[in-house]
Amino acid sequence: MNKFFENLVDDYLKINNNLFLVDYIIDSSNKINIIIDGDSGVTISDCVKLSKHLKKNLTEDYEDISFEVGSAGLLSPIISFRQFLKNLNRKLNVKSNDGEDFTGNLSEVNSDGIKIEWCSREPKPIGKGKVTVLKSKSLLFNDIKEAKLIVEF
Repeated sequence: MNKFFENLVDDYLKINNNLFLVDYIIDSSNKINIIIDGDSGVTISDCVKLSKHLKKNLTEDYEDISFEVGSAGLLSPIISFRQFLKNLNRKLNVKSNDGEDFTGNLSEVNSDGIKIEWCSREPKPIGKGKVTVLKSKSLLFNDIKEAKLIVEF
């Protein structure tokens, strides 16, 4: 994203510090799709206000740029540190770079990575039957290929 345009987005997000930039995509026709999220969600009003802020502050040099502001969405992949924090204690599906798949509750988020916990039914060490075992997996952010929230009703 052009530095001037990026600074306009940053200025708005500093004023509205409960919102944060997740990603932006520039397509072949120079349309910029800005994706934001918030610590307590994003409303349509939040997207409209950022859009108005950008339109109001664009100089003549950028009049031909088109842009769209939207929220990350419930089923969008979780990308940023703040999105992981926002979804602490929620159920996630995480795919690692080495092909492993984990589904469980996001129990911990730190500056290096995350920890997922889940219950598994396993055979008893002695005798017949199964026992419920709490399992966990810690992953560094660099080891995560994709993480998505599992929506349960």
